[in-house]
Amino acid sequence: MTTQRLTQLHLGLGSFHRAHQAVYLQHLIEQGDDRWQIVGGNIRPDMAETLQAIKQQGGYTLETVTPRGERDYQWIESIRDVVAYDQQLAGLAAVAADPNTRIISFTVTEAGYYLDGQDQLDSSVADIANDLAGNSRCTIYGALAHLLNERRLADAGAVTLQNCDNLRSNGKRFYTGFTQFLQQLGNRELTAWVEQNTCAPDSMVDRITPRPTADVAERVQAATGRQDGAALMGESFIQWVIEDHFINGRPAWEQVGAEMVSDVMPYEEAKIRLLNATHSCIAWAGTLKGYRYIHEGTLDNDVRQLAFDYATQCAIPCLTPSPLKLDDYRDVVLDRFSNPNIQDTNQRVAMDGYSKIPGFILPTIRECLSGGRSLDAVSLVVALFLRFLQHRDEGLVAYEYQDQAMDPESLERILNADDPVAQFCSEALLFEELAGDSSLIDAVRRGYQTVCQQFFG
Repeated sequence: MTTQRLTQLHLGLGSFHRAHQAVYLQHLIEQGDDRWQIVGGNIRPDMAETLQAIKQQGGYTLETVTPRGERDYQWIESIRDVVAYDQQLAGLAAVAADPNTRIISFTVTEAGYYLDGQDQLDSSVADIANDLAGNSRCTIYGALAHLLNERRLADAGAVTLQNCDNLRSNGKRFYTGFTQFLQQLGNRELTAWVEQNTCAPDSMVDRITPRPTADVAERVQAATGRQDGAALMGESFIQWVIEDHFINGRPAWEQVGAEMVSDVMPYEEAKIRLLNATHSCIAWAGTLKGYRYIHEGTLDNDVRQLAFDYATQCAIPCLTPSPLKLDDYRDVVLDRFSNPNIQDTNQRVAMDGYSKIPGFILPTIRECLSGGRSLDAVSLVVALFLRFLQHRDEGLVAYEYQDQAMDPESLERILNADDPVAQFCSEALLFEELAGDSSLIDAVRRGYQTVCQQFFG
């Protein structure tokens, strides 16, 4: 690590971080602002070959592609060092304890925060329980508790904790969960230090970044001549909206296209409800239709109309008024999803439905009910997930479905119920305080009938 530079320590060097946050800092470096660097690593023993390739190569190639098929290649070297995984996270802790480290950022996906609808930490989850018992450091809370305690002991100064996930109000909600974790951990000195020496700004992040496939590396070699063991690709669109609340400095991201704002919420809600929810809708529907890729479902008239109706009839009215032109935003989103060059899989987008129903879709259901609006369009999206779960149980989903928040007992209740719609709508894990609501059940029942009769037989 170059000690003269200030450091952003990033936890979770997956495709999204490398195609998003690392790109913004790369642009700054290319403009001549070389004051900051990223040092990164993972808190679980995954992606070892990719991370080793980044370290050995000194960077990696990012391929971006427009909806018209125009491809561009960029060498990214803003990640100056990669920390090898060790179970005690000693390497990451050493970086965290360096006074030049001013930001610790992370991408762990929505389900990795283990929060319920009331933002209460679910300490019954095995990984959380093990971290609290000191048997592991595999969750974001257990990892950060260790890293920040080392920083406290080193008297290394204040540090910003920056969430880069799709969790709504991500900074605030992460901080709530982390505070609860620290209280249960019982380390009063660390808890007091965190309260005085950290902050957690909200942010909204956006760029479609599929899991890299072998043909990405082949195109990279053909275009650049490099054999790149860490090549990846993403769409040309990119967006980052950040609450400008940092406790010990930050890069000048606003110089390279990031939007620094006082309130992320309007941007965040538009993205979550018009992009993330629609994305899930298309993935579930496309899977049921036998498609492999997101663009195939988006280009199917029936699936596209279902997504368009959800956005137009339910999401947009709930988001109005907004600083964004919501109709234009909806159309841009569907155009991005139609890009056949991205090759984004339904498998990647369909995952974690037990987090996405309450996180992405339930807020719109709540507001439709409270505002006396029809639930018909949004109930179709909900019904798609129910039919998806049944389809999976029937052995008809052609890929492995991953869902960190899914409770096997909840799933069994739904699949074995005499009335699966009523049972599905009665699951508090999915519908929180609306579980069992008669209006919700009636609307989803209508949606389920439409899904079965008109779309998927």
